[in-house]
Amino acid sequence: MPEFLSQCPLCKDERSTLFDKRVFRGYEVENRLCSNCGLVYQSPRMTEDELKVFYQAEYRQIYQGSEGPEQKDILVQKARAHAIVNLLQESGVDKVEHFADIGSSTGILLEEIRDVYQCQVVGIEPGDAYRQYAKSRNLKVFDSLEAADAAGEGEFDLISLIHVLEHVPYPVGYLRELRDKYLSQDGKILIEVPNLYAHDCFEVAHLTSFSRHSLVEVVKMAGFVTEYLEPHGRPRSSMIPLYISLLARPVGVEGGQPEIEIERWIGIKRNAGLAHRRVIERLLPRQAWLPEYRM
Repeated sequence: MPEFLSQCPLCKDERSTLFDKRVFRGYEVENRLCSNCGLVYQSPRMTEDELKVFYQAEYRQIYQGSEGPEQKDILVQKARAHAIVNLLQESGVDKVEHFADIGSSTGILLEEIRDVYQCQVVGIEPGDAYRQYAKSRNLKVFDSLEAADAAGEGEFDLISLIHVLEHVPYPVGYLRELRDKYLSQDGKILIEVPNLYAHDCFEVAHLTSFSRHSLVEVVKMAGFVTEYLEPHGRPRSSMIPLYISLLARPVGVEGGQPEIEIERWIGIKRNAGLAHRRVIERLLPRQAWLPEYRM
């Protein structure tokens, strides 16, 4: 049975309106707009038990037609891993000792971080085929953070969630758990998500659709402060801000829970962003999509 959310995952308000309804690869997907804070979230949606089964095998089959990695997927991950390392270096991360990549897929980002920072790396990948692929490359990859913890992997000074947070049922609670249980006191988290105002992001696996504003608010409510925030198109586009990358560090809880800052005009902003994308695609196709991603 699908799960219907009675409250916004961010502000807990019970009021919402229908924002988008469509069929995505055979699945009916309905997204709602919180009438209070402006977060866009999927409801109804799969339960957590259904999601666990979905990601073990069905997710990759639906999205790319095979359970294991294909050459195109590997090339994209290599380009993304290179862009992520550049982002870390440009944002001042000059030392990493123990790195965890949640949703580590083929392990290409693990290899890139390991080689650049000469550090220990651990992957978390629920997909059986992708996890086995990464392990065949002599990478340490577990199916969950709990399994990694049970194996003696201690605190991490950098945790990445690259195209992961939009799949998490309750992002604030999840990030708070990372901060309290798995991140070192001086550690940082790196998040990348699709941009609600440029990406056609309403997919069955995307439970939350983030703007810059809502991503910062989720991170803030989980006990972090944003150090770096950038909309961009890497590695697919040089002009369309398809994604949002954010680097944050944990902060103390003195003074109680912070207040949520409200975002307005979400529908107008999305329509304007997608219209801008269509103009760029039509007028500047070579700049809109890098060669390997042109449609």
